[in-house]
Amino acid sequence: MKLHGYFRSSAAFRVRIALNLKGIAYDAAYVHLAKGEHRAPSYGALNPQALVPTLEDAGQLLTQSLAFIEYLEETRPQPALLPKGAAARARVRSLALLIACEIHPVNNLRVLQHLKRALGQDEEQVNAWYRHWIADGLAKLEAQLAGTAGTGRYSHGDAPTMADCCLVPQVFNAQRYKCDTAPYPTVMRVFAECMKIEAFDRAQPAKQPDAE
Repeated sequence: MKLHGYFRSSAAFRVRIALNLKGIAYDAAYVHLAKGEHRAPSYGALNPQALVPTLEDAGQLLTQSLAFIEYLEETRPQPALLPKGAAARARVRSLALLIACEIHPVNNLRVLQHLKRALGQDEEQVNAWYRHWIADGLAKLEAQLAGTAGTGRYSHGDAPTMADCCLVPQVFNAQRYKCDTAPYPTVMRVFAECMKIEAFDRAQPAKQPDAE
């Protein structure tokens, strides 16, 4: 198995966590987003979306981080990252999608670069954009975790799930941009529990070989 990613990519971070939790060894290939390596024709031939991560497994090429995690769950089911029961699995997917589809897309590198280059926003304005959408998204995630049944030590129950694979990278992003996380005590409690696990800690950006 080979994972093409970038140390700061939260999508790649999610997949690294999932692979670590499942104890799956993989080779890493590095695609430097800030240098535009994802737009190179050679990478486009591998992943026409020109995004990271890309996962290669036994001749299969996979794209999109949550699809990877679902694929791992189907092909290497233990330890499970989705709970038993349709309603519980739907809740975990909902939490994961809240992060991956509602928070992350408006703050990814492409959007931030467009704000600077095409719309002429300065660093302070871009950071204000980032913090606005982090506050909006994490407030909704906090409400889901604190206000619905199912939350335990982790986002759902007392074992890490796909939702936690998404939560931890998003908190790392918030901390990188110096967002105020005090209004989200449940989110931060779950984050702290996750970071006690070696699989999460080993996946963090600063511990990747391509970290700058």
